[in-house]
Amino acid sequence: MHFFNMSRNIWYILSKLKRKILYLCNFTTSMDRKKFQKFVSYYKPHKKLFYLDLFCAFLVAGLDLVFPIISNRFFNDFIPNETDANLRLIIIYSGVILMLYFIRGIANYIMAYWGHMVGIKIEFDMRIDLFRHLQTMPFSFYDDRKTGQIMSRLVGDLREVSEMAHHGPEDIFISTIMISLSFIYLMFVNYVLTLIIFLFVVLQLWFSLTKRWKMRQAFRGTRVEHASINAKIQNSISGIRVCKSFANEEFEIDKFNTENLKYRRSYRSAYKIMAEFSAGNNFMMEILSLVALAVGSIFLYFDIPNANFNIPDLMTFLLFTAIFIRPIRRLLQFTQQYQMGSAGFERFYEMMTIKPEIMDKEDAIEMVNPQGKMEFRNLSFGYNEKLGCVLEDFNLKIKEGTTVALVGPSGVGKTTLTHLIPRFYDLKEGKGEILIDGVNIKDFTMDSIRKNIGFVQQDVFIFFGSIRDNILYGKPEASDEAVIEAAKQANIHQFIVGLPDGYDSYVGERGVKLSGGQKQRIALARIFLKNPPMLILDEATSSLDNATELQIQAAIELIAQNRTTVIVAHRLSTIKNADEIIVLEQGKIVERGTHNDLLNSKGLYAELYQSQFQGYIPNQFE
Repeated sequence: MHFFNMSRNIWYILSKLKRKILYLCNFTTSMDRKKFQKFVSYYKPHKKLFYLDLFCAFLVAGLDLVFPIISNRFFNDFIPNETDANLRLIIIYSGVILMLYFIRGIANYIMAYWGHMVGIKIEFDMRIDLFRHLQTMPFSFYDDRKTGQIMSRLVGDLREVSEMAHHGPEDIFISTIMISLSFIYLMFVNYVLTLIIFLFVVLQLWFSLTKRWKMRQAFRGTRVEHASINAKIQNSISGIRVCKSFANEEFEIDKFNTENLKYRRSYRSAYKIMAEFSAGNNFMMEILSLVALAVGSIFLYFDIPNANFNIPDLMTFLLFTAIFIRPIRRLLQFTQQYQMGSAGFERFYEMMTIKPEIMDKEDAIEMVNPQGKMEFRNLSFGYNEKLGCVLEDFNLKIKEGTTVALVGPSGVGKTTLTHLIPRFYDLKEGKGEILIDGVNIKDFTMDSIRKNIGFVQQDVFIFFGSIRDNILYGKPEASDEAVIEAAKQANIHQFIVGLPDGYDSYVGERGVKLSGGQKQRIALARIFLKNPPMLILDEATSSLDNATELQIQAAIELIAQNRTTVIVAHRLSTIKNADEIIVLEQGKIVERGTHNDLLNSKGLYAELYQSQFQGYIPNQFE
């Protein structure tokens, strides 16, 4: 009856502890269950390795309990009876233990190697998924986020998740097996002492889980600061040339120092809570050994009736106490790992649940061999409500195979129009539509639209790598002969072959080893290689000298033949031969016609053209 009452009390405490665990682990809401299900789903492709790891963990946990059980047999049966048979049993049992520990060593090797590989494979899958998800995000997503913070989520956060994915199930499984089996075995040895010891274990878990909540909040803050300092470093290093040109090294150091201090403070707070957690648990584990020794000794000293307790039993309790302190320590160490891993996974999950603002319709069709006729109908667009509309009630038709130039003051929506055609940004419902060959672009897949459009932006991006790699970006499967021909068309071939490594020459970060004009021509070479039916050129010759500009202009006119081409131009000399020039002001068309027609009309275009050739450009123009 006494045993039943004590067991019921322990069960009541464990039930409350379970509720506390669920609360602290945040698995009580549907959103948290979704997170947990998402996390578990990454184990499925690697379930064979995962089960192997758990099987080895079960072996290790079980074999760790063999030694104290056999030790009890030694103390009770073998050593007191000094016979040849017992000596033989001692040798046999010792050999069996040696063999089992050899098996344990193999299991530990598998856990250390293949267990970690499970974590790495999960990290690999998560990183691929996140990178693929980032590729679906529109320009607006990147407009609002720092590159360094995105990098932190791709690399740093997922490294912590990998460790948690490996050690989490393994540590919990081993600890559960060892504590459960220890409890069952010790109950048979002496249930009173067992319940007293495990009451302290329950109290220790209660203390750990309470502290864990504070640790979770603290380490979540460290991940935020980690991403912030990554972003600062990335920004400063990317702009190092601007920094040096303004002699602002000390200014950058001061800014970095501010971020670095925030980073240090966040970890100071987290480590303070972690120290309380660690010191408190170590103290309670030492108390646990003391309780086993003191209470067991009292049982022996007073020779309590019906206790069935002797010195070998006390030795067994002390051995088991030392053994199940190990899984408790393992759980406590995992708690810290869990804080960092769960914070990383939450940030991963948060990013993965951001839905792209621009998506293909379920019944979207492929754009195949388009003629290139474009139409803008009643188009109104603004980047956000505060800034208002950049374009308002805009209407324009572009015939297939023609070249149309967009000119006008800064901020009138020229570049915005070019970004709307390939759906880098999207029109909201009721704000007009863009049609290609009479079909709304939202009815096409984005991939097929962009494959049929060649786009050269004013801010040319050159990837770190060779010149060949950068030109091949236009058509990765193209041959070397096609790359060379594209370079010739862009008037960059002679420069490339003059370099020591030719097409294999490395261009540095963002093409730092190239001039502005050279970067622009490599960007044009990509388009020549891609050879699309439609072209968009946003200030494609802005970085070229006059002589090179004439050569590139001839190449552009050649590739633009029989292709629909939209050109945003500031240097009006480059668009003299356009089939039609559209002059924009305040987001609306104010003039349109050929170069000669617009000059004769003596309007806004004529004013801008004359100002350029007089060497003076009014402030309102780009």
